[in-house]
Formats: sequence, C-alpha cells, structure tokens
Amino acid sequence: MSAAFNIRRAASADAATLTQLSKDTFVETFGHLYSPEDLSNYLTHTYTEKGYLDGFNELGYAAWLLEDAHGAPVGFAYAGPADIPHAEVQPGDMQLLRLYLRKSAQSGGWGARLMETAMAWMEASAPRNLWIGVWSENLGAQRFYARFGFEHAGDYLYPVGETNDLEFILRKPLA
Repeated sequence: MSAAFNIRRAASADAATLTQLSKDTFVETFGHLYSPEDLSNYLTHTYTEKGYLDGFNELGYAAWLLEDAHGAPVGFAYAGPADIPHAEVQPGDMQLLRLYLRKSAQSGGWGARLMETAMAWMEASAPRNLWIGVWSENLGAQRFYARFGFEHAGDYLYPVGETNDLEFILRKPLA
C-alpha cells in the first residue's frame, strides 16, 4: 500500500472539491454508458456544492477525502442516514452513498481504507443495518462490498437521464 496517500475528514470547505471529484470519477467510470445529454443533466443535478453543504450542515452526512502526496484529491467516501428505497430501512440506519476513486488510486488498498473509515463512523451511530446501492453490472464493486459483509437485499431502478440502471440494494445487518 502506497504511503503517498492520506485520508482526512472532509469539511464544508471541501464541498466544491467533492462536487468536482464526484463528476470526474463518475465520468471516468461510467461516462461511456450514457448519452452526452443524459450525462450532462445527471452530473449537473446530482453532484452539487449545495448538496454536499446541506449534507454536512443539516442532514448528518460525512465524507473522507483521499489525497495524494501533493494534497490533490483522488477519491472519497460519503455516508449518512439511509434513504435507499427498501421497505426494511429504519430510522437510524446508515448508508454509504459514494465510494469513488480515480483509476490512478485504485487497486492499492485505499478504497478498503476509505471503506473501513466510513464504516467505523456509520457503526458508531448504532444502526440496525448499513446499506449500499450498487449498479447491477459493477461486479468488482459487488465483490468489494461482499468482503465487508454486505449481501444483496433488493433491487431498484436508478435514473440517469432517460436510462434506468438496475441497482442492487446491499445490506449489512448489525443487530
């Protein structure tokens, strides 16, 4: 594992960085799947500075930035109260909403370190379950989350413009 990276808790001042990193990593990983119009509309409405600020200041979310040796952001985890569309989600349950890394930061163990950091924070709130939504065709992410004890618990359609992606709902029971 490279010592050239550092994980730190993000703050409201990092909202613009998280917004840009969200857009960059989504396009890098999934951009080829969507029309330019759908992709542009999705990025504009999904990843916003206001969304991150509201998450930090009002909604109880937290994020952790992965930075290279020069302080440049290369990944992050974002978690908070669960709002995934599953009948068994209870108040107090937590959800990992995003675990995004630039390709240059993948396969070095840093995704797992970010995951462990976010899970420790989520578990500290004593939820009954932890939740994650993952694209049904992202087999690598599904294997990754399974290593942390997450299991398939349902499905839903996630709209990206005119495209509805089949998402798997993953759950890790804690109680």
